[in-house]
Amino acid sequence: MIHSLSGGIVKGAKYNDFAKIEIPGEGIFWYIDTFGLSAGDCAIVPFGKKLVEGKVLRVDKHVSSQASPIPIKHAKEIVGFKKK
Repeated sequence: MIHSLSGGIVKGAKYNDFAKIEIPGEGIFWYIDTFGLSAGDCAIVPFGKKLVEGKVLRVDKHVSSQASPIPIKHAKEIVGFKKK
Protein backbone atom coordinates (compact mmCIF):
# COMPACT_ATOMS: atom_id res chain seq x y z
CA MET A 1 0.00 0.00 0.00
CA ILE A 2 1.34 3.43 -0.91
CA HIS A 3 1.15 6.29 1.56
CA SER A 4 1.47 9.98 0.87
CA LEU A 5 3.98 12.10 2.74
CA SER A 6 1.16 13.56 4.83
CA GLY A 7 0.32 10.13 6.18
CA GLY A 8 -2.70 9.35 4.02
CA ILE A 9 -3.15 6.69 1.38
CA VAL A 10 -2.58 7.60 -2.27
CA LYS A 11 -5.83 6.79 -4.07
CA GLY A 12 -6.23 5.67 -7.64
CA ALA A 13 -2.94 3.79 -7.97
CA LYS A 14 -3.21 0.97 -10.50
CA TYR A 15 -0.80 -1.93 -10.78
CA ASN A 16 0.58 -3.64 -13.88
CA ASP A 17 3.28 -6.10 -14.85
CA PHE A 18 5.88 -4.54 -17.16
CA ALA A 19 8.07 -6.50 -19.57
CA LYS A 20 11.35 -5.19 -20.95
CA ILE A 21 11.38 -6.31 -24.60
CA GLU A 22 14.32 -6.35 -27.01
CA ILE A 23 13.20 -5.80 -30.60
CA PRO A 24 15.99 -6.90 -32.96
CA GLY A 25 17.48 -3.98 -34.86
CA GLU A 26 15.35 -1.41 -33.02
CA GLY A 27 16.26 -1.41 -29.33
CA ILE A 28 14.78 -2.17 -25.92
CA PHE A 29 11.31 -1.03 -24.90
CA TRP A 30 8.85 -1.48 -22.00
CA TYR A 31 5.38 -2.97 -22.52
CA ILE A 32 2.51 -3.89 -20.21
CA ASP A 33 2.40 -7.68 -19.78
CA THR A 34 -1.03 -9.24 -19.26
CA PHE A 35 0.10 -12.77 -20.17
CA GLY A 36 2.44 -13.60 -17.26
CA LEU A 37 5.53 -13.92 -19.45
CA SER A 38 9.04 -14.80 -18.28
CA ALA A 39 12.52 -13.80 -19.37
CA GLY A 40 13.41 -15.58 -22.59
CA ASP A 41 9.85 -15.76 -23.95
CA CYS A 42 9.05 -14.32 -27.37
CA ALA A 43 6.48 -11.49 -27.24
CA ILE A 44 4.46 -10.05 -30.09
CA VAL A 45 4.17 -6.29 -29.64
CA PRO A 46 2.96 -3.24 -31.53
CA PHE A 47 5.85 -1.23 -32.94
CA GLY A 48 4.99 1.70 -35.15
CA LYS A 49 2.17 0.57 -37.43
CA LYS A 50 3.05 -3.12 -37.36
CA LEU A 51 3.35 -6.06 -34.99
CA VAL A 52 6.84 -7.43 -34.36
CA GLU A 53 8.42 -10.19 -32.29
CA GLY A 54 10.80 -9.40 -29.47
CA LYS A 55 12.60 -11.22 -26.68
CA VAL A 56 11.50 -10.68 -23.09
CA LEU A 57 14.58 -9.62 -21.10
CA ARG A 58 12.85 -9.23 -17.72
CA VAL A 59 9.44 -8.76 -16.14
CA ASP A 60 8.70 -6.42 -13.23
CA LYS A 61 5.56 -7.61 -11.43
CA HIS A 62 2.88 -5.54 -9.69
CA VAL A 63 4.33 -2.10 -10.46
CA SER A 64 2.34 0.96 -9.40
CA SER A 65 1.29 3.33 -12.18
CA GLN A 66 3.13 6.02 -10.21
CA ALA A 67 6.41 4.05 -10.30
CA SER A 68 6.16 2.56 -13.79
CA PRO A 69 9.31 2.50 -15.97
CA ILE A 70 7.52 4.61 -18.61
CA PRO A 71 4.60 7.04 -18.38
CA ILE A 72 1.52 4.83 -18.07
CA LYS A 73 -0.46 6.86 -20.62
CA HIS A 74 2.17 6.02 -23.28
CA ALA A 75 2.51 2.33 -22.40
CA LYS A 76 1.41 -0.24 -24.97
CA GLU A 77 0.39 -3.82 -24.23
CA ILE A 78 1.90 -7.05 -25.45
CA VAL A 79 -0.63 -8.56 -27.90
CA GLY A 80 0.61 -12.15 -28.06
CA PHE A 81 3.49 -14.50 -27.27
CA LYS A 82 5.39 -17.70 -28.06
CA LYS A 83 6.67 -19.67 -25.08
CA LYS A 84 10.36 -20.59 -25.05
